Amino acid sequence: MSGGQRSSDSGATSSTLQIGTLDAGWLGFGAAGIGNLFRAMSDDVAAATVEAAWDGGMRYFDTAPHYGLGLSERRLGAVLRTKPRAEFLLSTKVGRLLTPNPAAAAPGYNGVQDDEGFDVPATAKRHWDPSEAGVRRSIEESLERLGLDYIDIAYLHDPDVYDLEEGITQALPALEKLRAEGLVKAIGVGANSAEALTECVNRADLDLVMLAGRYTLLEQPAAETLLPACVRRGTGVVNVGIYNSGLLARPQVPDNAHYNYAPAPAEILAKARATAAVCDSFDVELPTAALQFSTRHPCVRAVVVGASNAVQMEQSIARAGESVPEELWTELARQGLTPA
Repeated sequence: MSGGQRSSDSGATSSTLQIGTLDAGWLGFGAAGIGNLFRAMSDDVAAATVEAAWDGGMRYFDTAPHYGLGLSERRLGAVLRTKPRAEFLLSTKVGRLLTPNPAAAAPGYNGVQDDEGFDVPATAKRHWDPSEAGVRRSIEESLERLGLDYIDIAYLHDPDVYDLEEGITQALPALEKLRAEGLVKAIGVGANSAEALTECVNRADLDLVMLAGRYTLLEQPAAETLLPACVRRGTGVVNVGIYNSGLLARPQVPDNAHYNYAPAPAEILAKARATAAVCDSFDVELPTAALQFSTRHPCVRAVVVGASNAVQMEQSIARAGESVPEELWTELARQGLTPA
């Protein structure tokens, strides 16, 4: 894949993520995994995974302080510092500040692990700080961990998890100021909630939203309010979580599949398997369809995928370049599995 263009028998292409003069294509690298999301990996495996993304043509990389208590930013920066800075786009997030965990310095500390999904020692704590000072501090600390000179895109991270109103009234004006000062090139909000993102789009001048899991082959609640709002406001969408916690990540849906990070309910399993059956009838694997469906709305500028090793990254890149017949989408809609 070069330039990030997807393939289809109809010849359709997705929009791409363009910031300034750089077009980063439509497929981006999500760095939560290299922050030891759910399981630990070595520095060497993390570096090889990022290198596989680069070698496959990816030029958009997304991270956050939240991912592994800064480990993701440190590992990603270590690789990207070896690349020409003008050739890639980098995004990170604000809203969660990392401060030393006093317990880690106390006598008898036994190396307790982080309790928010990352297999790392809990040497730091996360604090919600949507103030302008907090936003600026977050950017400065991210730059230090990354070892880079600037960040292209800054997202407010999960304001609905903390205080959406504070995020909108404090953090978003601070981000707008940073953009006006040229300290970042674009700003946005990242969240799992389509409703929260709709509120942010309607009340702030955002370049992008990062939407997690709400516009996928399995479900499209964002199509009701968020995507129409993005059309009206000219806001781009970066689509993430497109495999719905791994439910759509394999050609066949296993009995123990998860959905929203919990065991999938029977009705969700049934819908995923019905979708997989339609894909099979067109000789398209379910993960390929899931990846390419997530680009089909005109607001979507990029799709971000992660990986736990270089092989997984190469698989995603290969799926992005596969040919998918337009008739597949027509049949999925005809069976009521996706919107008409």
